[in-house]
Amino acid sequence: MFSIPGLKVVSLTDAAASRIREIMAQSALDNPDAPALGLRVGVKKGGCAGMEYTFEVASVLDKGDEVVSEKDATVIVDAKAVLFLLGTELDFKTDRFSSTFVFNNPNQVSACGCGESVEIKPRAESVLAAH
Repeated sequence: MFSIPGLKVVSLTDAAASRIREIMAQSALDNPDAPALGLRVGVKKGGCAGMEYTFEVASVLDKGDEVVSEKDATVIVDAKAVLFLLGTELDFKTDRFSSTFVFNNPNQVSACGCGESVEIKPRAESVLAAH
């Protein structure tokens, strides 16, 4: 596990925690024989800005994954995404036409015009050593 006193990998708003609990409850109904541990978030190369956020219901922990539990919701941060997501607040927004998770990521330097991809600079390891 990755732990720096006073620095969370990801924090959750009330709206995000509520939506994650809903997803986990639905997953339990859909797959009663494969209990979910939490919502896995990560990043992958893609889109016009270079990276995309990823989501999946996780039923296993992979080596190096960071588990964040707060507000009765669990997020599993993919080990390869920790430095890209360090300090991120995960929110959930609903408007007239859509509902979506929103990453308030201090490491994000830009986003494409359509909002589907982002440019993220990983947190420097020297910053981590200072904590």
